[in-house]
Amino acid sequence: MRVLAILLIPVLLPDIRAADPAPLADNATTEEWPHFLGPHFDATTREQPLLEKWPEAGLKVVWEAPRGEGYSCPVIADGRLFHFHQVDGGETLDCLDPATGEKEWSFSYPIEYRDRYGFSAGPRSSPVVADGRVFIAGVTAQLNCIDAKTGKRIWHRDLEKDYAVPQYFFGYGPTPFVHGDKLIINVGGKADGDKGVCVAAFDVKTGKTLWEVTDTWGASYASPMVAELRGKTCALVMAGGESKPAHGGLLTIEVETGKVLDRFPWRARKYESVLASSPLAIDDRRVFISECYELGGVLLEFDEELKSRPVWKQREFGMHFMMPIVKDGHLFGFAGRNPPDTEFKCVDLEKGEIAWTKDYRWQENGMIEGLFRGSLLQAGDRYFALGEDGIFIELRISPKGTEEVQRTRLFTAREAWTLPALHRGLLYVVQNTPAADAGRRLICYDLRGE
Repeated sequence: MRVLAILLIPVLLPDIRAADPAPLADNATTEEWPHFLGPHFDATTREQPLLEKWPEAGLKVVWEAPRGEGYSCPVIADGRLFHFHQVDGGETLDCLDPATGEKEWSFSYPIEYRDRYGFSAGPRSSPVVADGRVFIAGVTAQLNCIDAKTGKRIWHRDLEKDYAVPQYFFGYGPTPFVHGDKLIINVGGKADGDKGVCVAAFDVKTGKTLWEVTDTWGASYASPMVAELRGKTCALVMAGGESKPAHGGLLTIEVETGKVLDRFPWRARKYESVLASSPLAIDDRRVFISECYELGGVLLEFDEELKSRPVWKQREFGMHFMMPIVKDGHLFGFAGRNPPDTEFKCVDLEKGEIAWTKDYRWQENGMIEGLFRGSLLQAGDRYFALGEDGIFIELRISPKGTEEVQRTRLFTAREAWTLPALHRGLLYVVQNTPAADAGRRLICYDLRGE
């Protein structure tokens, strides 16, 4: 549905202060978190030092705030935290003080959306911050550019109207990517095999169209990435919407011109399948992509002409929506489609062979608990995983195996699929569904070390 009006009114999110965090260490290394995959677009950050021993009672809550629906990750830049969610029928961008949760401004517009499978009615994509602007793409394909200081809209594109973007399985979902003067987005216009605008680049200042790529592949739920391949700056876009037969895969596009350099099909034949894991550039010639329904993962190598070939294929290493971590010549990630069949795995980057598999399940209060479709976050030389029902674990990982260092339960609630954000030693976790003792929340935990 189209945007009906713009509302600049306070909605939800009262400041709920719990405790002061530990002081930031004098020698601390900090980085902003302007994209849902972090400062390096690969779920890694150089943040340190972090808390070595977690309290038995759990991580200290600095502040928490009730939130609306959606799966968006908070992002932090220039001393502001931006949180995108659906509140009372309106998609809402809140600007908060990341240290206190105090709200500075809100931007909201009404939408009409109901998920056909009963999932959240809020946004799937996350805000992106660059040069004082915040970009948000909502579940009904409304793209807005907002002034980060004032909350005023700078420009707006109705992708649903301009490109005939359909609702797709779970609404519109890809997060945009900012590179220089371009906002690159998997538009996904038209569906069911019709050729439409699949990817576009808009001017970040004005929203003007700079280039368009037409293709039969639609919009996936993965964010485009930008990487240097063989000396050329390329946009890597996992594209694939709702179609019969199902089709999609990786489009490699020259960022400056929009020229398609390579098109590699990689999508399950199953109609009700999606692509949600963003492409991972290993180096200037290799890219890993995956899906979890049928094909799994594949490592692509690009030649001098930027044509790809599969180095290996690994059916048992397909990510549902997370991005795997690279370490010591191996990939680490939670592979599988659903909780019963999802396991933590390590694969050799050169051979594509599974080095080991760890099933992180256990009994807790008479129930089977586990990480299942977890999210993996690297901070310096430490590795953390958020399980999909609120378990938070520190892990040691290597090509030889994995070891649990410490564990705490942040909350007990389903669909904790959103990668946490980490900034200045504070961990921001989104609780996507109500818990037994609380509704949906955005929670800031103290993870600062000495």
